[in-house]
Amino acid sequence: MAGMAGVAGVATEASAPVTMIVGEEEFLADRAVRELVAAAGADDVHDLDGAALGPGELESLTSPSLFGGGSVVVIRAAQNTGKEAAADLTRYLKTPAEDVTLILTHAGGAKGKDLLAAAKAATKTTAKTTTVRIIECPKITRFAERLEFIRAEFRRAGTRADDGAARALLDAVGSDLRELAAACDQLAADTDGPVTEAAVSTYYRGRAEATGFSVADRAVEGHLAQAVEQLRWALATGVSPVLINSALASGVRLLGRVGAAPRGVNSAALAAEVGAPPWKIDRVKQQLRGWHPAGIAVALAAVAEADAQVKGEGVSAAYALERAIRRIVAARNVNR
Repeated sequence: MAGMAGVAGVATEASAPVTMIVGEEEFLADRAVRELVAAAGADDVHDLDGAALGPGELESLTSPSLFGGGSVVVIRAAQNTGKEAAADLTRYLKTPAEDVTLILTHAGGAKGKDLLAAAKAATKTTAKTTTVRIIECPKITRFAERLEFIRAEFRRAGTRADDGAARALLDAVGSDLRELAAACDQLAADTDGPVTEAAVSTYYRGRAEATGFSVADRAVEGHLAQAVEQLRWALATGVSPVLINSALASGVRLLGRVGAAPRGVNSAALAAEVGAPPWKIDRVKQQLRGWHPAGIAVALAAVAEADAQVKGEGVSAAYALERAIRRIVAARNVNR
């Protein structure tokens, strides 16, 4: 089975009549589909959602093309196929049609699990050639996984980036994989030699220093003026209010989780538990000075209220965020 599709690319791997792309990482799944379709080189391409596949329709889609040259059938969200259509797909996995490339995407959850199980079983046959290939596209959630994604994107673009550059880009752009991939492509095209942290900071003209995470850091540290200044700069440079509030919420939640950890737990072990890098845990431990559980509860309530307002309930997202920051800073000294 291939892993993290679209990071190393899938077109260079051995082809198979059927490929199932499994996982919730939409960007990687979409990229894998594009690469497979391009590699097939067919003029006749059918692309539809699993919910739209009717009983018996698969046979028609996989029939020999009148124009020759083979065809490609892409069925997205295959977990949404109806019972009869899913049965058609399961039967097809055992005897794929010639000159047809079938590409399925599947979220990987409990829905449509029988079809997924059938596909995985088909990869274990003793045939000399593989008829079904599984490509895993699991959700990228951890900090280290995003850093590896960025490094891999630069490799795809024919260059390299050090850890400092990867962290700076993540701070500047955020965690959306599509935006990160586009940023990597652009930086690789516009930078001579390896991409450095200085190159990222220069390219984004200050965005790397004024993201939601820097706003959150200043707020939980009690630096009101700096936090408000960073907030206004971040908004002025196009950082989404939703992302800023998400960073505030993440910062406050980390205070609570790190603060509640037993004494003596090292940063590496705690990092693995909460899904943050060790250097972030060390920073949070410093930020915890002056915080008490009652204050963290007040701060969590502030970001929860701001979340509703920036998503449509409030008149001004900027006002809601600034109010949340002021409440977070004030909560830092709440002891009961």
